[in-house]
Amino acid sequence: MTEQRKDILDMLAAGKITAEEAEQLIAALERGQAPAAAGPDAARPKGKVKYLRVVVDATDNGEPSRVNVRVPLQLLRAGVRLAALVPPQALAKANASLSDSGVPIDLAQLKPEQLEALVEHLDDVTVEVDSPDATVRVFCE
Repeated sequence: MTEQRKDILDMLAAGKITAEEAEQLIAALERGQAPAAAGPDAARPKGKVKYLRVVVDATDNGEPSRVNVRVPLQLLRAGVRLAALVPPQALAKANASLSDSGVPIDLAQLKPEQLEALVEHLDDVTVEVDSPDATVRVFCE
């Protein structure tokens, strides 16, 4: 059983999708299409997502290793709202540090609506790993 099929069955078992939606998703998998082709929200559990997950499976010196991070999105949402309270001088220093690290983002321009749009588009996230011995998954649940 593929992981995608298992995910669909897990969503069905948890009541997040209907049997008909599960059937459409599995049919799309069998046709070789992306699960999102069955409907705009068919691959995502219904309702507001609660967590950002980052899962890394890798092999380091022949030993398997796993990193599994689950961040409550409420924490991110609260952080975005709290950014409005940070003094402009501190934001300027943080922006400069982020830019020096290759992340050109202006924290002063980050708004809660933008975070929600980011969460909505996390299904489109692609993560590339330099090592053939590692897999990375970034998703919301």
